[in-house]
Amino acid sequence: QVQLVESGGGLVQAGGSLRLSCAASGSIFRLSDMAWYRQAPEKERELVATITMVSSTNYADSVKGRFTISRDNAKNTVYLQMNSLKPEDTAVYYCNLKTVPGRRDYWGKGTLVTVSS
Repeated sequence: QVQLVESGGGLVQAGGSLRLSCAASGSIFRLSDMAWYRQAPEKERELVATITMVSSTNYADSVKGRFTISRDNAKNTVYLQMNSLKPEDTAVYYCNLKTVPGRRDYWGKGTLVTVSS
């Protein structure tokens, strides 16, 4: 069983930066694709960024050029660097791990990011 623990959320003013972290338990991390999703109040969960097990990345159009996803396999951790934050980035951010062998899905409990105008 894999456990994911997000951290780094908080309150920030528009234009500011935050770095989210997601630490994974177990030994499957390096054989997994990782992603960050977010869910704003009364909206559906949306994909923010992905990084494959070989560190290929992809981003939602709304965050391209502002957010950067990265991973450290030695620390079993994925990061989301968020710059130039906007009020519309306010959401609960969730970490997702999808194993490459077997395509099993695991989710963290989320961390709240609030961007004030």
